[in-house]
Amino acid sequence: MNNTRIYKMSFASVYPHYIQKVEKKGRTKEELDTVIFWLTGYDKKSLQQVIEQKTDFETFFAKAPQINPNVSKISGVICGYRVEDIEDKLMQQIRYLDKLVDELAKGKAMEKILRQ
Repeated sequence: MNNTRIYKMSFASVYPHYIQKVEKKGRTKEELDTVIFWLTGYDKKSLQQVIEQKTDFETFFAKAPQINPNVSKISGVICGYRVEDIEDKLMQQIRYLDKLVDELAKGKAMEKILRQ
């Protein structure tokens, strides 16, 4: 599978869709940001810079301050693939983010989403 298109897609172009998805289900942008911060180690200021600079997903994850050590606890199916079985590290990180956004939109408790 050729993932180059996804890797070169800017995070800023997808972020509004994440916001729309969670808000449609009664969650907030702040909750979404909390999930992103947990996964990547970005904070409010650094995430805003990523968005303003239209950083692509490849760079977004490469420059993430700290990928959470508990990502190995994220499991399940997203886009027809088990996230824990994805061999391409970058694609796995992108799918981890997708999975967390899905869990947030489905109303899962924040403690469970953040694997606490």
